[in-house]
Amino acid sequence: MTQQTIAVGRDVRAEARQRAAELRESFTRRGILAVNLLSSPGAGKTTLLQATARHWQGRRRMAVLVGDLATDRDAQRLAPLAPTVQLTTGGACHLELPLVERGLERLGELDCEFLFIENIGNLVCPASHDLAEHLRVIVLSTTEGDDKPGKYPKAFRTSQILVINKTDLLPHVPFSIDAAVADALLIQPQLRSVAVSAHRGDAIGDWCALLEQAHSELILNGHVCHSNR
Repeated sequence: MTQQTIAVGRDVRAEARQRAAELRESFTRRGILAVNLLSSPGAGKTTLLQATARHWQGRRRMAVLVGDLATDRDAQRLAPLAPTVQLTTGGACHLELPLVERGLERLGELDCEFLFIENIGNLVCPASHDLAEHLRVIVLSTTEGDDKPGKYPKAFRTSQILVINKTDLLPHVPFSIDAAVADALLIQPQLRSVAVSAHRGDAIGDWCALLEQAHSELILNGHVCHSNR
């Protein structure tokens, strides 16, 4: 069979990057910090967002786009606390920008300071897709093992904040926070980290303070400074 190569003259990835940059700039102009949350399934992203919304209640405004393969269960948990839209991929293992844009249309006029994009539970594919975020945050739970940064380097290399969740389980699991952070810093030396228990609310104030600092940098400088302080 004869094979034929057809040149279409389009760089689809470049177009996607450009669209992400334009949307990110739109968020910046409106004073909205966009945060892309990555993790394995069950690391506690939704619980972290619930704890964040409760901590900020009456003080900060947030909205959430929730990604899942199926169901709207996570959106149901978050909807009483913040404007929320469920993004259901129907099987795709990561969110892509067109689905995020459709979710933004469903949210309507954004009246928030923080927009959270809760990605599909997966430490591989989501690391390769820009969703117009200012910050990429990776959530690692103590039940997963402290060797995950070295095993999934791209997810950690492309993130700016590491949240170690489920610290309430530390007495019951073989997990070292120091070892996990050290492993992550070998990959991303400027990665900031915070250890929390979203379930109990431990150190949620510290996590929110990191976000508030990033938001202040965005307002002051027009971008977020990705460095340790």
